[in-house]
Amino acid sequence: MKTRSDDLELLLCVIDAGGFSAAADVLDIQVARVSRAVSRIEKQLGVAILTRTTRRIELTDEGRQFVNSIRIALQSMQSAENDIITHGELPAGKLRINAASPFIFHQLIPLIQAFKLAYPDIELELRSNEGFIDLIENRTDVAIRIGKLADSTLHARALGTSPLYVVAAPEYLVKRGIPKQPLDLKHHDIIGFSDIKSLNKWPMKGAETILPSITASNGEAIRQLALSGNGIACLSGFMVHKDIASGTLISLLNSSRLLNTDREQINAVFYQSSSVSKRISAFLDFIKPRLTLG
Repeated sequence: MKTRSDDLELLLCVIDAGGFSAAADVLDIQVARVSRAVSRIEKQLGVAILTRTTRRIELTDEGRQFVNSIRIALQSMQSAENDIITHGELPAGKLRINAASPFIFHQLIPLIQAFKLAYPDIELELRSNEGFIDLIENRTDVAIRIGKLADSTLHARALGTSPLYVVAAPEYLVKRGIPKQPLDLKHHDIIGFSDIKSLNKWPMKGAETILPSITASNGEAIRQLALSGNGIACLSGFMVHKDIASGTLISLLNSSRLLNTDREQINAVFYQSSSVSKRISAFLDFIKPRLTLG
């Protein structure tokens, strides 16, 4: 083997961080060390891995194929080392998890106590973010994302699907009436998202783009506004299925609702070469069968 595994790890960090300086900042080492490692790999292989400009780096075609292969290889090496070192031991160490705040409130927090009993040596750190994030920049080990995933170097594990529901509180419907078809929504108060406009496209014909009269930056705030009788909202089942079952929110326009939309997908994403893969696997294996996605 011509290349060194520590050089390959530095190369992956350059790609994931988006540049030599960013990789050096993440690893807290000198930029020169990162640059020497990448140059050494290219010299040893006799091929250019990266094309460099003053503003960014890009993988060459040969580099892209090489990087995809070494990600898998390094992950296998790390897993083999971890398995032999921790044989018979439970996973231990910090695990940093990022998800939208409603998913943390309604799905993760109810499972934390049982998870800690099963894995007492894993130190959990929960962070909320309503949009997609850069895992390295945000120092995150695994992110739970709702909606269709774009192509990336991240490894994804499907956690399930959560149907979308159009809902309103009974007190609102008593005052304003029940919409019979999507076109009726234009006569109602609509609660929508202020920051992620794509979430204001509802999954039904005739209501593809909603113009909200009240907006909020996250789904939990929208849920609370709906519960308080402020209007009609479209939210994921993982956060409103209990409200619907108890009658505090009423599910509307069910016959018009489109099923299996991209927005219903829920995935966990992480880097394949992550050194915390055993902790990630333990966490995802634990939560997946216990999620109540509606």
